Amino acid sequence: MEHGYVEHDVLVSIEPMFGKQVTADWLAAIARLTLEMEKAEGCQLSVVITGDDQILALNREYAGEDHATDVLSFSLREGEEFVAPDGMNRLGEVVVSYETAQRQAVAGGHEVDEEIAHLLVHGVLHLLGYDHAEAEGEEKMRGRERRVLGELGITPRYPESG
Repeated sequence: MEHGYVEHDVLVSIEPMFGKQVTADWLAAIARLTLEMEKAEGCQLSVVITGDDQILALNREYAGEDHATDVLSFSLREGEEFVAPDGMNRLGEVVVSYETAQRQAVAGGHEVDEEIAHLLVHGVLHLLGYDHAEAEGEEKMRGRERRVLGELGITPRYPESG
C-alpha cells in the first residue's frame, strides 16, 4: 500500500532491561505506519517501553487506578492547547508495559511482538482522538487497529466480552 510522505518524528525510549526484546526502529516504524494510514498531519510523538512498576506509578498518578496496565496515552492536544515554540505539532506519548504485554501475549497464545504492536497502534489511535468508551467508538477503533495491524501481517486478538 502506498502512503503519502508526511514528516513524523517518533522519539523512542526503551528501558534497558527490555532493550534486547524490541528495537527503537521497529517501534518507530509501527507508530509512523499508524500515523500515515490515518493521514495524520506531520507531528512528533514519543513511545516508551517500560515495566509494570513505572506504568503502575503513572496509572496511579494520572488515572487514579492502582494497578499496572498495558498501555497509557498522554495527549498534548487535550485540555489547554499546547503551542510549541518551534511550531512542531506534538501529539503526545504512548507508554507500553513490556511485562504486561508479555503476560497478555502468553494468555492469548500469541507472540509478544504482536501484543506490543497492537498496544502501540492502540495508543497512537488514542492520541489521534479515537476512544472506545462507547460500543460504537470501540468498533470504529478496532476497525482502525485491524487495518494497520493487517499491514504488518498481524491479526489482533481481543478478549471475549461478556
